[in-house]
Amino acid sequence: MISIYSFLSADIRNLTVSVFLPTALGRNHFFFARRQSPDYIVLKEKITVLQVYCKLYKCIFVKKNNNYFCVMKKVFISKSESDCFKGESQNPATRSDTNPSHTKPHYEILDGLRGIAAIMVLAFHVFEAYYVTNPAGKFDQVLNHAYLAVDFFFVLSGFVIGYAYDDRWNRMSIVQFLKRRIFRLHPMVIFGTALGVVMFYFGASAAFPLIQNIPLWQVLLYAVLGILMIPTPPSIDIRGWQEMYTLDAPTWTLAFEYFANLLYALFIRRFSRTMLTILVTVAACLTLHLTLTQGDVIGGWTVDAKHMYVGFTRLMYPFFAGLLLYRLGRVIRIPQAFAWSSLLLVTVLVIPRLGGTEAQWKNGIYEAAVILAIFPLIVAVGAGGKIKGKRASRMCKLLGDISYPVYLVNYPICYVHTGWASDTGYTLAEAGWVPYIVFTVTLLISYAAMRFYDIPVRKWLRKF
Repeated sequence: MISIYSFLSADIRNLTVSVFLPTALGRNHFFFARRQSPDYIVLKEKITVLQVYCKLYKCIFVKKNNNYFCVMKKVFISKSESDCFKGESQNPATRSDTNPSHTKPHYEILDGLRGIAAIMVLAFHVFEAYYVTNPAGKFDQVLNHAYLAVDFFFVLSGFVIGYAYDDRWNRMSIVQFLKRRIFRLHPMVIFGTALGVVMFYFGASAAFPLIQNIPLWQVLLYAVLGILMIPTPPSIDIRGWQEMYTLDAPTWTLAFEYFANLLYALFIRRFSRTMLTILVTVAACLTLHLTLTQGDVIGGWTVDAKHMYVGFTRLMYPFFAGLLLYRLGRVIRIPQAFAWSSLLLVTVLVIPRLGGTEAQWKNGIYEAAVILAIFPLIVAVGAGGKIKGKRASRMCKLLGDISYPVYLVNYPICYVHTGWASDTGYTLAEAGWVPYIVFTVTLLISYAAMRFYDIPVRKWLRKF
């Protein structure tokens, strides 16, 4: 049995380390002898263990028979982070671990899955244009369950927030955390809202009869409210769909995302696993109640009691189940994890609505199963898998980078497409190439927004 002691020496650079190879450690560990290096950087100090980084390797000091030994385990660090380690001082006031701006390596498969889900949302909204004027449209439309991608995004967010920030609270304040989240999320909120202003009057149609009577100053006022994330009630709607963010409807999910981030920062980051499990269990019961009584989880974008209940229910279980999944460390390692998790994700989003109008509870059971079990399963598989090959890695990175722009760019364009579809009365089959052109153009605009706006703006904001 090996005891692990705290290593309290501040002068790690001059330490001489001996060789030790305990058989209890796995094959992923390896060791080095008598290493003296100025590149040791202290990253985490606990009561019983001090972890340091030597370039790309994590070192844990153990003590046996009054001798210290260094057990090395390879870890993956982004190039920018490893560059920051070089030549850093051992002074705690200047070393890199005191700066919470350093990012951790991404889960490549989760990035790819996020992009696939965002593209499914885009396709859903494009095809939705041909069903919105039909009272039974939600029972017949193509990619019927793609709206569940919102709930998948919340599971991903909870998992990633735990991974990125759970171990940083000893060197990061709540204000710093919220600033980082705003810098990450808000540039595209501004872009999507601005695009909504540009596209607003092009959407005037039978589907949106209010638009032609709305003055420009009112649209600009809504833009300011949207950028400030101030929801608007149905009584002052300017489009006709009673959305709280009428210039770019998907922004409602960002409002709930901000709320979850605030809950996490103020309270839930301190929860034990037991307390978090209790919270997630209660939230799961709310999800079951919603799906079995309503038949689906559609809603959340209007400021009224019904939609607020739907919105908070859709948020609470997925987000904090994702956080709990991270804290439990229950990832699943299988070959071809990206292929299998992507296939499962797409499959559950394209399944037709079940039960029809007579037995909507069947659809409710399906959606509950997807949200409560299948989405956490997909995240666990994605987090446990590895990407092989540079091409696959680049594809996952592109999908991850473009996912957020696609999500916030698509609806201002789809408003115009929906207006055209309602005025012409075309069915999806009669529309020919139009929906596919809209889909492609939206992807191109999203890529341009990512390449020339979102990435450069967030890079600039890191200076603050």
